[in-house]
Amino acid sequence: MLSIPTPVAFALIAVIGYFIGRRTRRHAQLETDQARRELKRAKAVASELETIAEAVRKNLATHHSSINHFKDRVRDLSGHQKETAWQELCKEAEEMLKPTLRLAAQIAHAYDEIRQQSNHLMTFTEIRTDPLTRVSNRRALDETLETMFALLNRYEQRFVVVILDIDHFKKVNDAQGHLQGDRTLQNVARVIDETVRDTDMVARYGGEEFVVVMPHTDAAGACVFADRVRSKIASMLDVTISGGVAVALDGDSPQSLLTRADAALYSAKAAGRNRIFQHTGVDIIPAQELEPATAV
Repeated sequence: MLSIPTPVAFALIAVIGYFIGRRTRRHAQLETDQARRELKRAKAVASELETIAEAVRKNLATHHSSINHFKDRVRDLSGHQKETAWQELCKEAEEMLKPTLRLAAQIAHAYDEIRQQSNHLMTFTEIRTDPLTRVSNRRALDETLETMFALLNRYEQRFVVVILDIDHFKKVNDAQGHLQGDRTLQNVARVIDETVRDTDMVARYGGEEFVVVMPHTDAAGACVFADRVRSKIASMLDVTISGGVAVALDGDSPQSLLTRADAALYSAKAAGRNRIFQHTGVDIIPAQELEPATAV
Protein backbone atom coordinates (compact mmCIF):
# COMPACT_ATOMS: atom_id res chain seq x y z
CA MET A 1 0.00 0.00 0.00
CA LEU A 2 1.13 3.51 -0.76
CA SER A 3 2.31 5.23 2.38
CA ILE A 4 2.32 9.03 2.77
CA PRO A 5 5.02 10.67 4.86
CA THR A 6 3.68 12.14 8.06
CA PRO A 7 4.61 15.79 7.22
CA VAL A 8 2.88 15.50 3.85
CA ALA A 9 -0.21 14.00 5.46
CA PHE A 10 -0.36 16.84 7.97
CA ALA A 11 0.07 19.35 5.14
CA LEU A 12 -2.80 17.77 3.19
CA ILE A 13 -5.03 17.83 6.26
CA ALA A 14 -4.16 21.50 6.81
CA VAL A 15 -4.97 22.41 3.19
CA ILE A 16 -8.28 20.52 3.29
CA GLY A 17 -9.15 22.14 6.60
CA TYR A 18 -8.30 25.57 5.19
CA PHE A 19 -10.66 25.22 2.23
CA ILE A 20 -13.45 23.74 4.36
CA GLY A 21 -13.05 26.54 6.88
CA ARG A 22 -12.97 29.15 4.14
CA ARG A 23 -16.18 27.83 2.61
CA THR A 24 -17.85 27.63 6.04
CA ARG A 25 -16.83 31.20 6.87
CA ARG A 26 -18.10 32.43 3.51
CA HIS A 27 -21.46 30.72 4.06
CA ALA A 28 -21.65 32.13 7.58
CA GLN A 29 -20.84 35.61 6.25
CA LEU A 30 -23.64 35.38 3.68
CA GLU A 31 -26.11 34.38 6.40
CA THR A 32 -24.87 37.24 8.58
CA ASP A 33 -25.29 39.75 5.74
CA GLN A 34 -28.82 38.49 5.06
CA ALA A 35 -29.71 38.68 8.75
CA ARG A 36 -28.38 42.23 8.85
CA ARG A 37 -30.50 43.24 5.86
CA GLU A 38 -33.59 41.62 7.34
CA LEU A 39 -32.96 43.34 10.69
CA LYS A 40 -32.62 46.70 8.92
CA ARG A 41 -35.87 46.06 7.04
CA ALA A 42 -37.64 45.04 10.27
CA LYS A 43 -36.49 48.25 11.97
CA ALA A 44 -37.88 50.27 9.06
CA VAL A 45 -41.25 48.51 9.38
CA ALA A 46 -41.31 49.12 13.15
CA SER A 47 -40.46 52.79 12.63
CA GLU A 48 -43.21 53.20 10.03
CA LEU A 49 -45.79 51.53 12.29
CA GLU A 50 -44.73 53.83 15.13
CA THR A 51 -45.16 56.88 12.88
CA ILE A 52 -48.63 55.74 11.83
CA ALA A 53 -49.68 55.12 15.43
CA GLU A 54 -48.42 58.55 16.52
CA ALA A 55 -50.32 60.27 13.71
CA VAL A 56 -53.53 58.43 14.63
CA ARG A 57 -53.03 59.33 18.30
CA LYS A 58 -52.66 63.05 17.48
CA ASN A 59 -55.67 63.02 15.18
CA LEU A 60 -57.80 61.29 17.82
CA ALA A 61 -56.68 63.78 20.48
CA THR A 62 -57.61 66.71 18.22
CA HIS A 63 -60.97 65.17 17.42
CA HIS A 64 -61.64 64.48 21.11
CA SER A 65 -61.12 68.18 21.81
CA SER A 66 -63.60 69.04 19.04
CA ILE A 67 -66.16 66.64 20.52
CA ASN A 68 -65.87 68.24 23.97
CA HIS A 69 -66.35 71.68 22.44
CA PHE A 70 -69.41 70.45 20.55
CA LYS A 71 -70.87 68.92 23.74
CA ASP A 72 -70.37 72.18 25.60
CA ARG A 73 -72.11 74.15 22.87
CA VAL A 74 -75.05 71.72 22.80
CA ARG A 75 -75.39 72.03 26.57
CA ASP A 76 -75.31 75.85 26.35
CA LEU A 77 -77.96 75.92 23.64
CA SER A 78 -80.23 73.24 25.10
CA GLY A 79 -81.95 75.70 27.40
CA HIS A 80 -82.90 78.10 24.61
CA GLN A 81 -86.09 77.71 22.58
CA LYS A 82 -85.46 80.49 20.11
CA GLU A 83 -84.97 79.92 16.37
CA THR A 84 -81.54 81.51 16.63
CA ALA A 85 -80.48 78.78 19.07
CA TRP A 86 -81.56 76.08 16.60
CA GLN A 87 -79.66 77.79 13.78
CA GLU A 88 -76.59 78.03 16.00
CA LEU A 89 -76.83 74.33 16.81
CA CYS A 90 -77.02 73.46 13.12
CA LYS A 91 -73.94 75.57 12.52
CA GLU A 92 -72.07 73.80 15.33
CA ALA A 93 -73.10 70.40 13.89
CA GLU A 94 -71.81 71.45 10.47
CA GLU A 95 -68.51 72.53 11.99
CA MET A 96 -68.29 69.23 13.87
CA LEU A 97 -68.99 67.21 10.72
CA LYS A 98 -65.91 68.45 8.86
CA PRO A 99 -63.24 67.21 11.33
CA THR A 100 -65.22 63.99 11.84
CA LEU A 101 -65.14 63.17 8.14
CA ARG A 102 -61.49 64.19 7.99
CA LEU A 103 -60.67 61.86 10.90
CA ALA A 104 -62.55 59.01 9.21
CA ALA A 105 -60.45 59.49 6.06
CA GLN A 106 -57.24 59.65 8.12
CA ILE A 107 -58.08 56.44 9.96
CA ALA A 108 -58.94 54.69 6.68
CA HIS A 109 -55.59 55.80 5.25
CA ALA A 110 -53.79 54.64 8.39
CA TYR A 111 -55.51 51.27 8.09
CA ASP A 112 -54.22 50.89 4.53
CA GLU A 113 -50.72 51.87 5.61
CA ILE A 114 -50.82 49.39 8.49
CA ARG A 115 -51.99 46.73 6.04
CA GLN A 116 -49.03 47.53 3.80
CA GLN A 117 -46.58 47.31 6.71
CA SER A 118 -48.24 44.07 7.81
CA ASN A 119 -47.40 42.65 4.41
CA HIS A 120 -43.79 43.64 5.00
CA LEU A 121 -43.89 41.84 8.36
CA MET A 122 -45.39 38.75 6.72
CA THR A 123 -42.36 38.48 4.45
CA PHE A 124 -40.40 37.39 7.52
CA THR A 125 -42.56 34.31 8.03
CA GLU A 126 -41.51 30.97 6.57
CA ILE A 127 -44.73 30.37 4.62
CA ARG A 128 -44.09 33.59 2.65
CA THR A 129 -40.40 33.00 2.05
CA ASP A 130 -38.81 31.09 -0.82
CA PRO A 131 -36.76 28.34 0.88
CA LEU A 132 -33.91 28.42 -1.66
CA THR A 133 -33.25 32.14 -2.16
CA ARG A 134 -34.70 33.41 1.17
CA VAL A 135 -36.56 36.25 -0.57
CA SER A 136 -40.37 36.43 -0.62
CA ASN A 137 -42.39 33.83 -2.51
CA ARG A 138 -45.35 34.08 -4.89
CA ARG A 139 -47.89 34.14 -2.06
CA ALA A 140 -46.22 37.16 -0.47
CA LEU A 141 -46.04 38.85 -3.88
CA ASP A 142 -49.77 38.37 -4.50
CA GLU A 143 -50.64 39.85 -1.09
CA THR A 144 -48.33 42.83 -1.62
CA LEU A 145 -49.77 43.60 -5.04
CA GLU A 146 -53.30 43.43 -3.62
CA THR A 147 -52.38 46.03 -1.00
CA MET A 148 -50.53 48.24 -3.48
CA PHE A 149 -53.53 48.30 -5.82
CA ALA A 150 -55.80 49.24 -2.91
CA LEU A 151 -53.54 52.22 -2.19
CA LEU A 152 -53.44 53.11 -5.90
CA ASN A 153 -57.23 53.03 -6.25
CA ARG A 154 -57.94 55.00 -3.07
CA TYR A 155 -55.07 57.50 -2.91
CA GLU A 156 -53.47 57.33 -6.40
CA GLN A 157 -50.26 56.08 -4.79
CA ARG A 158 -48.22 54.96 -7.79
CA PHE A 159 -45.82 52.04 -7.78
CA VAL A 160 -43.69 50.05 -10.21
CA VAL A 161 -42.93 46.38 -10.75
CA VAL A 162 -39.66 45.13 -12.19
CA ILE A 163 -39.25 41.58 -13.51
CA LEU A 164 -35.66 40.32 -13.68
CA ASP A 165 -34.78 37.05 -15.42
CA ILE A 166 -31.44 35.20 -15.59
CA ASP A 167 -30.22 34.89 -19.18
CA HIS A 168 -29.57 31.35 -20.51
CA PHE A 169 -30.21 29.82 -17.10
CA LYS A 170 -30.92 26.42 -18.64
CA LYS A 171 -27.34 26.35 -19.95
CA VAL A 172 -26.07 26.83 -16.40
CA ASN A 173 -28.05 23.80 -15.21
CA ASP A 174 -27.09 21.69 -18.22
CA ALA A 175 -23.38 22.54 -18.21
CA GLN A 176 -22.67 22.89 -14.49
CA GLY A 177 -25.44 20.93 -12.80
CA HIS A 178 -28.47 21.87 -10.75
CA LEU A 179 -26.41 22.46 -7.62
CA GLN A 180 -24.54 25.28 -9.36
CA GLY A 181 -27.86 26.47 -10.75
CA ASP A 182 -29.20 26.78 -7.20
CA ARG A 183 -26.09 28.74 -6.16
CA THR A 184 -26.61 31.06 -9.12
CA LEU A 185 -30.22 31.71 -8.05
CA GLN A 186 -29.08 32.42 -4.49
CA ASN A 187 -26.35 34.82 -5.65
CA VAL A 188 -28.66 36.72 -8.00
CA ALA A 189 -31.31 37.01 -5.25
CA ARG A 190 -28.65 38.29 -2.85
CA VAL A 191 -27.50 41.04 -5.25
CA ILE A 192 -31.08 42.16 -5.87
CA ASP A 193 -31.90 42.12 -2.15
CA GLU A 194 -28.78 44.15 -1.34
CA THR A 195 -29.66 46.78 -3.97
CA VAL A 196 -33.33 47.47 -3.16
CA ARG A 197 -34.57 50.00 -0.63
CA ASP A 198 -36.04 48.95 2.72
CA THR A 199 -39.52 49.80 1.43
CA ASP A 200 -39.19 47.64 -1.70
CA MET A 201 -40.24 44.00 -1.87
CA VAL A 202 -38.31 41.22 -3.65
CA ALA A 203 -40.00 37.94 -4.58
CA ARG A 204 -39.05 34.88 -6.55
CA TYR A 205 -41.69 34.82 -9.28
CA GLY A 206 -40.80 31.66 -11.17
CA GLY A 207 -37.89 29.35 -11.78
CA GLU A 208 -35.27 32.00 -12.54
CA GLU A 209 -37.47 35.11 -12.45
CA PHE A 210 -37.62 37.68 -9.66
CA VAL A 211 -40.11 40.52 -9.17
CA VAL A 212 -39.37 43.75 -7.31
CA VAL A 213 -42.32 45.90 -6.15
CA MET A 214 -41.26 49.53 -5.71
CA PRO A 215 -43.72 51.97 -4.06
CA HIS A 216 -43.42 55.75 -4.53
CA THR A 217 -41.27 55.26 -7.64
CA ASP A 218 -41.60 56.43 -11.23
CA ALA A 219 -40.61 54.55 -14.39
CA ALA A 220 -37.30 56.35 -14.80
CA GLY A 221 -36.23 55.61 -11.24
CA ALA A 222 -37.20 51.96 -11.56
CA CYS A 223 -35.23 51.66 -14.81
CA VAL A 224 -32.15 53.13 -13.13
CA PHE A 225 -32.53 50.60 -10.30
CA ALA A 226 -33.00 47.68 -12.72
CA ASP A 227 -29.98 48.70 -14.79
CA ARG A 228 -27.91 49.04 -11.63
CA VAL A 229 -28.80 45.47 -10.66
CA ARG A 230 -28.08 44.29 -14.20
CA SER A 231 -24.65 45.94 -14.17
CA LYS A 232 -23.73 44.56 -10.73
CA ILE A 233 -24.69 41.00 -11.64
CA ALA A 234 -22.78 41.18 -14.94
CA SER A 235 -19.63 42.33 -13.10
CA MET A 236 -19.89 40.10 -10.01
CA LEU A 237 -21.32 36.82 -11.31
CA ASP A 238 -20.86 34.52 -14.30
CA VAL A 239 -24.35 35.26 -15.64
CA THR A 240 -26.32 38.23 -16.93
CA ILE A 241 -29.95 39.24 -16.46
CA SER A 242 -32.62 40.98 -18.52
CA GLY A 243 -35.43 43.08 -17.08
CA GLY A 244 -38.89 44.48 -17.77
CA VAL A 245 -40.36 47.54 -16.02
CA ALA A 246 -44.02 48.60 -15.80
CA VAL A 247 -45.78 51.34 -13.80
CA ALA A 248 -49.19 50.52 -12.35
CA LEU A 249 -51.79 52.49 -14.30
CA ASP A 250 -55.49 53.21 -13.80
CA GLY A 251 -57.45 50.15 -14.85
CA ASP A 252 -54.56 47.78 -14.21
CA SER A 253 -54.84 44.60 -12.16
CA PRO A 254 -52.01 42.53 -10.67
CA GLN A 255 -52.21 40.18 -13.65
CA SER A 256 -52.27 42.90 -16.32
CA LEU A 257 -49.40 44.76 -14.64
CA LEU A 258 -47.23 41.65 -14.48
CA THR A 259 -48.17 40.81 -18.06
CA ARG A 260 -46.97 44.23 -19.26
CA ALA A 261 -43.70 43.92 -17.31
CA ASP A 262 -43.25 40.43 -18.72
CA ALA A 263 -43.80 41.74 -22.27
CA ALA A 264 -41.05 44.32 -21.67
CA LEU A 265 -38.81 41.52 -20.38
CA TYR A 266 -39.50 39.48 -23.53
CA SER A 267 -38.48 42.49 -25.66
CA ALA A 268 -35.23 42.77 -23.69
CA LYS A 269 -34.53 39.11 -24.39
CA ALA A 270 -35.36 39.52 -28.10
CA ALA A 271 -33.07 42.57 -28.33
CA GLY A 272 -30.04 40.50 -27.27
CA ARG A 273 -30.43 40.03 -23.50
CA ASN A 274 -28.44 41.73 -20.71
CA ARG A 275 -30.59 44.88 -20.98
CA ILE A 276 -33.69 46.56 -19.51
CA PHE A 277 -36.89 47.53 -21.34
CA GLN A 278 -39.98 49.39 -20.12
CA HIS A 279 -43.68 49.04 -20.98
CA THR A 280 -45.21 52.53 -21.03
CA GLY A 281 -48.78 51.28 -21.25
CA VAL A 282 -48.74 51.83 -25.01
CA ASP A 283 -45.24 51.08 -26.26
CA ILE A 284 -42.23 49.04 -25.17
CA ILE A 285 -38.97 51.00 -25.22
CA PRO A 286 -35.39 50.50 -24.00
CA ALA A 287 -34.72 51.92 -20.55
CA GLN A 288 -31.96 54.13 -21.97
CA GLU A 289 -34.54 56.17 -23.86
CA LEU A 290 -36.18 57.41 -20.64
CA GLU A 291 -35.46 60.72 -18.96
CA PRO A 292 -33.00 60.72 -16.02
CA ALA A 293 -34.45 59.18 -12.86
CA THR A 294 -36.09 61.29 -10.20
CA ALA A 295 -37.31 58.75 -7.64
CA VAL A 296 -34.56 56.32 -6.68
